[in-house]
Amino acid sequence: MSAPITVRNLAAQPLTIKLVERYEAPNSRDFFPSGGFSTLTSNFTGLLGNNSTSRSVSDKAESFTKQDVDVRMEPFTTHPTDIKTTERSPTELLRLTFQGDGGGKWRIDTPTPSAASQTLVPLTPDPKHDYTAIYLPASHFLAIYESTDLQCWMKELTDATPLSALSIAGTHNSPTHHTALPSVRCQAVSPRDQLNNGVRFFDIRVQPTSPDDPNAESLLLVHGVFPISLTGPKKFRPLLTAILDFLRQNPTETLILSLKREGTGNATDQQLSTILKDHYTNPQEWWTQPHIPTLGEARGKIVLVRRFALADRLKGEWDGKGWGINAENWAYNTPDCTYGDVRVQDFCEVLETENIDKKIEFCCDHFERAASIICPVPGVTTDATNPVPAGPLYLNFLSASNFWKVGCWPDKIAAKLNPAVTAFLCEKHDIGDKGSNGPSEAVPGDGGVGVVVCDWVGKDGDWDLVRSIVGMNSRLLLREKGVGWR
Repeated sequence: MSAPITVRNLAAQPLTIKLVERYEAPNSRDFFPSGGFSTLTSNFTGLLGNNSTSRSVSDKAESFTKQDVDVRMEPFTTHPTDIKTTERSPTELLRLTFQGDGGGKWRIDTPTPSAASQTLVPLTPDPKHDYTAIYLPASHFLAIYESTDLQCWMKELTDATPLSALSIAGTHNSPTHHTALPSVRCQAVSPRDQLNNGVRFFDIRVQPTSPDDPNAESLLLVHGVFPISLTGPKKFRPLLTAILDFLRQNPTETLILSLKREGTGNATDQQLSTILKDHYTNPQEWWTQPHIPTLGEARGKIVLVRRFALADRLKGEWDGKGWGINAENWAYNTPDCTYGDVRVQDFCEVLETENIDKKIEFCCDHFERAASIICPVPGVTTDATNPVPAGPLYLNFLSASNFWKVGCWPDKIAAKLNPAVTAFLCEKHDIGDKGSNGPSEAVPGDGGVGVVVCDWVGKDGDWDLVRSIVGMNSRLLLREKGVGWR
């Protein structure tokens, strides 16, 4: 007997399942759109937020059963249903039609043609909302998000939102997409591609090339003691230019830039701090104040998170409070450490493949810590008399590696960890211990995940992990609009 499907509404609007239809397995020509099976599969390669309206069942196909239902799903609730995934055959398709409170309708067929997310097909013209779903076949679980334009997703949030309140996708050793040693390369695509697809946190490691020359500004991009490319040195300045070009073209966005000194040679953190201050940063393009800004303060700018010590002259910046958001020295290989303005999970020494599960557990534990935070929203949770601190910034590193073991190189770990984390966010994040039915499922808090620092996102066009992270801003967005989600 087939299992029933469970549906989770991770959008900020109520949705109601109104119609259940079942179709025979696709074994006839009439079942496919024009072009046959290859057209069908290619139509479903779009990710969350695309504009595809392709169908997995052609208009000529007829369902063998229809059932009117009325399963209402409030925002951010999970609903086990009695709707079986199959009735006649394990290869049949289940079609669910959803209706919004405003009258719009959408549908989706399960199981979806691939593990990639699928856009719900709108059945009414010019719908006010677009939705996308991720289907987890192992658990017969369907998670629904509101579709988002990843290139400018921050525009929907108010200027008063602290960056620490947001769920932000980031990348670890962000520019390491070049041909390099397999333990050095951590990314599949360029930083600009990452920005275009919603990434808003970069982890950068640099090495001053002439630390004894106070007028030298050159910084090499490195990962540990290695250059990030086997085809020649790569420098920080062109990367910075690409970032600033993106922000000029997308002024509603910001980028949190974590900088750390690595590499060989005799350079010091203090020298790096003066190089950055004297040759790179300016108040028009950078946020270097030593506290977490609001989104309004940060829009169009780079927010500096420093993982380096300051030169003495910079310790007196900003009325003696220092320079940059302080992330100077959290504990190495930590599952949970609070230091300065950050709280970090950075368990990175996965020495055996068996330890990948342990890493996944640490990542998920940190998601739940971040979920319990209620961010200060002026007029809602704080005021000038009783301010709520806007920190710390939760950093959750999904990255890990072991140079000496092929199965523990960054790409191998990401191939296991990224799908597991995506599934956790869809199915289990922010459920708590209160059960899985109704609005009471959520733990107190905004249900965010903080900054999630990933390896190998965007490989083969797969941005579902980023989409899942950005989707966790829905509850905060709803609260900012003054609508109680409960």
